[in-house]
Amino acid sequence: MGRGRSGAVSDPRTASDPQAVQSTGGSSAVSKCSAAARGYIQDRFLQLLAGRRRRRAPLIHRGYYIRARAVDHCVQDFLLKTQSLPRTQILSLGAGFDSLYFRLKDMGVLHHTVVYEVDFPDVACQKATLIKGVKELSALVGDTGGEGLGAITFSGDDYKLLGVDLSELSELERTLEEAGLNNEIPTLFIAEVVLTYMENTRSDALIEWAAERFPRACFLLYEQARPQDAFGRVMQRHFGQLRTALRALPLYPDGRAQRSRFLAKGWTECSVMDMNEFFTCCIPEDEQRRVQTLEAFDEYEEWHLKCSHYFVLAASKGMEPSWTPLSPSGTGAGHAGPVGVAGSVPAAVCAGLSGAPGLRRFGHRSVLMKPSVVVTTGGFGEEHGQHCRVRSVHLLSRHAGHWGAVCVTQNIPDQRWGGRLYHTVSRLSDTLALVVGGRTSPSSTALGMLWLKFPETCGASGTGDVAVELVNLQPAAEAAALRWRHSTTEVTFKGEQYLFVYGGRSALQPVLGDWHFLRVPELSCAAIAVEGLVPESRHSHSACSWEGGVLIAGGLGAAEQPLGSVFLLRELEYGFQWQTIETHPPLVPRYSHTAHVHEGKLLLVGGVWLHASSVPGVTVIDLMTGLCLNYVINVEHLEWPLMLHNHSSVFLPDEKELLVIGGGGNCFSFGTHLNPEPVLLSLSSILSSH
Repeated sequence: MGRGRSGAVSDPRTASDPQAVQSTGGSSAVSKCSAAARGYIQDRFLQLLAGRRRRRAPLIHRGYYIRARAVDHCVQDFLLKTQSLPRTQILSLGAGFDSLYFRLKDMGVLHHTVVYEVDFPDVACQKATLIKGVKELSALVGDTGGEGLGAITFSGDDYKLLGVDLSELSELERTLEEAGLNNEIPTLFIAEVVLTYMENTRSDALIEWAAERFPRACFLLYEQARPQDAFGRVMQRHFGQLRTALRALPLYPDGRAQRSRFLAKGWTECSVMDMNEFFTCCIPEDEQRRVQTLEAFDEYEEWHLKCSHYFVLAASKGMEPSWTPLSPSGTGAGHAGPVGVAGSVPAAVCAGLSGAPGLRRFGHRSVLMKPSVVVTTGGFGEEHGQHCRVRSVHLLSRHAGHWGAVCVTQNIPDQRWGGRLYHTVSRLSDTLALVVGGRTSPSSTALGMLWLKFPETCGASGTGDVAVELVNLQPAAEAAALRWRHSTTEVTFKGEQYLFVYGGRSALQPVLGDWHFLRVPELSCAAIAVEGLVPESRHSHSACSWEGGVLIAGGLGAAEQPLGSVFLLRELEYGFQWQTIETHPPLVPRYSHTAHVHEGKLLLVGGVWLHASSVPGVTVIDLMTGLCLNYVINVEHLEWPLMLHNHSSVFLPDEKELLVIGGGGNCFSFGTHLNPEPVLLSLSSILSSH
């Protein structure tokens, strides 16, 4: 929903086409309508105003739910705080086809409040015609004959619809005065993804004008933030391609800058939350759970990234009592401060793999079968020129220090192999690997276990053959395979090898906390005693073999909140014991990362956390002392955004390098981003410094 006029701007990244900006309002209305149809928001007027109906994806539903919830939260708070006053007014800037007035009128909360809506003349005329033509809408508002009065396209007792370009401030002020806006009574301004489409000098002037002309006023702003990280770059590129550039971001890249902006323009109080913080702190826990169970959902990374790139701002002046709608309700903790950084890790495209097909994917798994052979399976990505669940097995082989792709043919008699995501692959020998679990869609049952059998010559130049065989599991072991986003790790007990399957989620359970010991190679379940404090249920965590046991780090918990705990499942004489590994400073909660152990140090690579100021790089935890240091990844030599979630990584101990393969995901409505090439992260300097 954007308003503003393009000036003489030559840079396409900052250019806006007024017609394209106007179209964002219609697209937003359709998405809100789809979210309402699935029960995310209760709004029977959206369909009447949106006109067309189109089913959106669950990720889009969640995104528009949190947007609608943030706006409603602040509006309801304003009406509650001012309910004893004789008169108030709401001015919605760039309202588009929003249904706010009709919902409030239907709820009976506009006894002393007039709602003014402003948008481009074409949009306002379309909406006025629509209201007149729909009996349910016109009956609510009542028409007092505003038709034909210039920019006032519709006029009722408590509803005024104006067609004015917001960038023409003098014209806006004149039309509002003509429509009856009263500068002396408490006024709530709403700008929901609007001002960012305007030239900054014009949007700044509007913010300052509102503070100067209205002694008692509140301002609600909902916009994008964080343009410089990988998700932000994809977001900016999307809006640039639509000719609706986000002009505010270069000057006001985050909530802190926006807060300073409003305070500098005459507002006396201002608070900001990104949408992760708003969801956690301002939405009751029972409502959080309701939304999380409305649809089958498995795009947690993209949901949290979307929420970290949007904010809600509430500014006020002259309000008694103070207007503070963004005060945490106590249902969740706010976000901690900035993450301390110990240094940086250089990233470079892996030579020899530029343009190698089959590696643009996410939700896949990679495993080092031999010192110079990497096998990658599954995930979602590019195959045969289209986006799909990837069925091919991919081999990388290194010769004379250079990596290259090896052509693989597959013998797959069972179609249950094809296209699984979020499975695990465990190397059992140079020629044998085990695939455990995974899923096709979030509503599907998991996919069991498979053997991957490679020839002795696996990795040699030329064609290789891999056989895929279904594992016939004993009934007791089947539960271990019916999951995804879990971990499968090799452990040793009394000199025998086992696979420890832990956590994850299933089609029926959004998070699992159970575990299974599977004997190798027969894969039968073993009953081995485990004592100690049981870790919180989790999925999308990391797990590494260490000293015969398992290191579990991070993950996403039952409330869809990242976890910052590190546990060691340690071998004892009679079984295993859970032990907590204390880190200092505390590990920043994260999930969807990868992990490796090298010489007593746990390396955590990438992932998603809820800190708005940065993205995870490489974290090194000294397992002897607990020292926890964070390193950012230097991407200056990469020509594309590097997304380090839903990726795989292989540690090369001799070179002290990490080979990162794939990664990315569906970036809300901004398109799918797949890291185009494998990347090498050089860890030699940070590992030697420890």
